[in-house]
Amino acid sequence: MWRVFDTLSSRGFAIPSLRSRWSLSMGLLRFSLFEAAKNQSFIKLEPLGLTFFVQRNGFVTPLPPPIFSPFIFFYYLCTMKSPKEITVEQWLMRLTQEIIDFTPEQGDLPLRVINDLINDKEIQAVQDYANRVSISRLGFNDHGPVHMRTVCHNALKMLKLLFNAGIPTTLQQDQMGTFDDSVTAVALAAFCHDFGMTIGRQDHELYSGILAYNIIDRILMKNLPDEKDLMRRVVIRSTAMEGILGHMGTRKIHSIEAGLILIADGCDMTKGRARIPIGIHSAPKMGDIHKYSANSIDKVTIQKGTSRPIQIVVEMSAEVGFFQIEEVLLPKINSSPAKNLIELYAGVKGQEQKRYI
Repeated sequence: MWRVFDTLSSRGFAIPSLRSRWSLSMGLLRFSLFEAAKNQSFIKLEPLGLTFFVQRNGFVTPLPPPIFSPFIFFYYLCTMKSPKEITVEQWLMRLTQEIIDFTPEQGDLPLRVINDLINDKEIQAVQDYANRVSISRLGFNDHGPVHMRTVCHNALKMLKLLFNAGIPTTLQQDQMGTFDDSVTAVALAAFCHDFGMTIGRQDHELYSGILAYNIIDRILMKNLPDEKDLMRRVVIRSTAMEGILGHMGTRKIHSIEAGLILIADGCDMTKGRARIPIGIHSAPKMGDIHKYSANSIDKVTIQKGTSRPIQIVVEMSAEVGFFQIEEVLLPKINSSPAKNLIELYAGVKGQEQKRYI
């Protein structure tokens, strides 16, 4: 039972009673079924061990077991993900399928890799521990599974906008890979970019590369196992590593793919990311401005631009949010190879938006 409590509390839950835990589980099931039903594409429930899946629009969404025996209920509580984590995973799978549908290759490599990233136990463990170190030990914002999935979703939205604008990725320009390969590399980098937070903040991007290398290699070997895929594995892995090592903007990077990871990371700045650090009472210390400024960011929108392919719009409730723009997001954009593809607007609700880029 202690493991259950630790698992839940490490993901932002404070659930004191079994009754509350039961209500959370049933509520999560109802939420997932509602998400499927509201799209009017609910097909069937297919049993796969202790887990059920809703199949819709060509992608798979994980659900908790619909029948909770004491054993299954305990198992589920020990392994469950937060509602936010599941929601972002649903967004990711949906967006990835959309990207596959409109690309000429129609290849399913990105979908297979993202499915593996979502369900890999080692990745989940590293992300969970990175979040625990970041929040509990260091007092920083979320650097765990929700953040890394959100960064992946942000980066894939930008890739989709570039594709729609007819702008090739660096792998395509170099004739070293397809658009599918770029999507796969970006997904791998996004899911692993903050692994180094399990060790500490300083140089964490370098530690992330060390910790991620074997995991990336393992996932690529599973999905591209043939000898003829050797060069493809090398290209995707190298591009993913560039995205991981360059995501802080402290090292020169050269590909659009890596540059999008840098910007997508900076775009995850809304108040939800600072919810837990804000709720933890602690003595004032250096760096608190990050959580207070992030807490004023209401919304970050990534959409089609007017003069450039990608437009980022940041809405905030107070001027303190400009710290996030000017000290976090803007430096990342300025050091990104994708800078000339970005428009950046930010402002307080009810006031005129400023255009930074």
